[in-house]
Order: sequence, then structure tokens, then C-alpha cells
Amino acid sequence: MLRSLLTALVLLLLSSMAPFAHSAPDRARARDLGIPFEGTPGPLNTITDVKGVEVGHSTIIRGNGKRVVGVGPIRTGVTAVLPRGRASADPVFAGVFSLNGNGEMTGAHWLEEFGVLEGPVMLTNTHSVGTVLEAVIAWCLEHDRQPGSDYCWSLPIVAETWDGELNDINGFHVRKEHAFEAIDSARGGPVQEGNFGGGTGMICHDFKGGIGTSSRIVAREDGGHTIGVLVQCNYGLSRQLTIAGVPVGRAFPASGMRTEKESGSIIIVVATDAPLLPHQLKRIARRGSLGLARMGSISGSGSGDIFIAFSTANEGRVAASRTVRLEMFSNDEMDPLFEATVQATEEAIVNAMIAAETMTGADGVTVRALPHDQLRTVLREYNRLLE
Repeated sequence: MLRSLLTALVLLLLSSMAPFAHSAPDRARARDLGIPFEGTPGPLNTITDVKGVEVGHSTIIRGNGKRVVGVGPIRTGVTAVLPRGRASADPVFAGVFSLNGNGEMTGAHWLEEFGVLEGPVMLTNTHSVGTVLEAVIAWCLEHDRQPGSDYCWSLPIVAETWDGELNDINGFHVRKEHAFEAIDSARGGPVQEGNFGGGTGMICHDFKGGIGTSSRIVAREDGGHTIGVLVQCNYGLSRQLTIAGVPVGRAFPASGMRTEKESGSIIIVVATDAPLLPHQLKRIARRGSLGLARMGSISGSGSGDIFIAFSTANEGRVAASRTVRLEMFSNDEMDPLFEATVQATEEAIVNAMIAAETMTGADGVTVRALPHDQLRTVLREYNRLLE
């Protein structure tokens, strides 16, 4: 009897760990399908093209069938964006903007007041914000982010979108260890897109959504700068969907999830190595709205569209305890950064939808992926496909 119980326990443990061991296969991205975009992307076309930025995920996919609160099925996770990577506690200048506030980004009031981001930007589902917030504080304490002090004062940035259509969101399945895993797994280089991390159970324009990213190079005489964008997209109606200027959402039926009223959300994270001060970064964050508008979004009344932008420049000077000299862009030179932010935001959202795969979740609800072949056909009809 004891042996049987131990065997069952081991099998249960292995099944719960399986989602974390999953590695992403190669997935198509928007440019792979011939979708045209403006601007010059960075080497990887990801937010990690901004030197020092790292991204990590914890993805929880478990169970099928009828929703049983506290049991599953589970389709959720956590994503971490670390401005200077795990090895650095050096804060960055940042700014926030809320296009429509039916959502949450903790720490935003303090960031608005102080203009400084300390620690990661965390993305998860709506009902797991508190758990992730506490976990980030615990992670910082465990990693001695304030050496020589037993006092830690922290208001972490944790943002959310709602995955309750596919996920047992009221089961509170995101735990401290998932937030830790997202942070500890953060790396530079390629970023997993679609059904990963905080984007696991998300829906975009009635199709499967999730995590997406893109970047742009802004050329200058001094060698230029990089804008990188990462989104967790969970917004929009199918009839609104516009890609490369084409109203593609009208061309094929969607999954039937949000056909009547906009009720989703999107979190947009913008990173740059351009030397910008907090008020300028708030201006950058606002430009995410224009990339969102290119996709056809109206930022409906039920949508939580909240954006954050940070700069990795001025290293070692943001939290200085003395008077320091800072570098900053001239306000008159910011238009190319604005343009790059709009372009990268648009492509990041499309990348999320292209990478996402059809998912069946709680109560057998199925949200299908954006059909690549049909999308190419529609774009070709409008002469908007790069062959």
C-alpha cells in the first residue's frame, strides 16, 4: 500500500514538473510568412536586442476537461523581463502610461512619482498578481539585493491580463516557485513567443494570443540605439484585426470568443538603450498606443491597456547618492524613437499571434491559432505579401 502511494506521488510530481521542462520548438514569426513591416529590426528582432535585457518564462499547462476550481485545467504562467539581467541590481529610469485602466500594474504610482524601476517587470494572470508580487520581494531578499541591510522596501512591477476563459484562474495555480523560475530562467538571446509564460492562456482578436516581441534599430551618427518591445496580448475582436494595413479579421471566422464586446487587455513593455529621462520614457510608453491602433484596437472600455518603458542607459547613476551627470536625448531628436516604438509594438503583437498555437482549455473551450495560409492568401489579395 505504501509503495503504491509513493509511486502515485512520484507520478504526480513528474506530471506537475513536465510543463517546466518543455522547450519550445522553432516557431514561425511574422516575417517568415512574408508579412511586410516598416523599420530595421535588431539582430534577433526581440526585446533582448537591447543589451542587458533578459526574459524568462514559467509555463503551467496541466489537465483537460471540465473546470474544477482549484484543480484545473491549468493554462497560465509568469513572464519576467529584467532590464539589466539577473546579475545586476542597478535600477533604470522608467515611465508608465495607461491607455485604458481596466487592469493592474502594481508599483505604477511609485514609478510615476520617482521615475525609477527597481527589479524586474513581471507578467501573469489577473488573480495571481499578489502571489507574484510577494514572490519578487522574496527573490530579492534571497539574492541580497540590498547588501548589508535586513531592511527591504519594495513595490515590484507586476502586470496582468485575464486568462479565465482557458484557465482555472480562480484556482490560484501560480505559486512563488513559478515566479522564481521565470526570473531564474531569464536569459538574453531568442525569446519564446505565443503560448508561454504569462501569455499561456491569452486570446488576441478572438484567436490564440500570448507573448510577442520585436525590435528596431534607430540609426544615428553616434552609432545608433535600439528599441525593443515585448507584449502580453489578450485583447480585441476578430472583426477589428488589421495586419499590415489589411482588414484581415473580416476575411475568416474566428474562434467565437469575443464577438460582441471588447473585454481583453494588453501589457506593453518597451526597452531602449537610448539615454532618456523618466518624462521622456513616459512619452515613449504612450507610443505603444499607436502600434496597438495599427492592429485595429479601439482600447475598449473593458480593456486594461497599460504600458511601461525603461532605459538601460546611465548605468550606475540612476540610484546615485550624490550629484551626478546624466546623459539624455534632446526632446527634438525623439521622433525616430517614437516611430521605432510604434513599429516594434505592431510587429510584436503580430509575432505573438503567429507563434501562438491552437489551445483547448477549461470546459473544453478551444481557441484556434491564426491560420497562416489563410492570412497569406488575404494579404496577397491586397498586394501586401512579400513573396
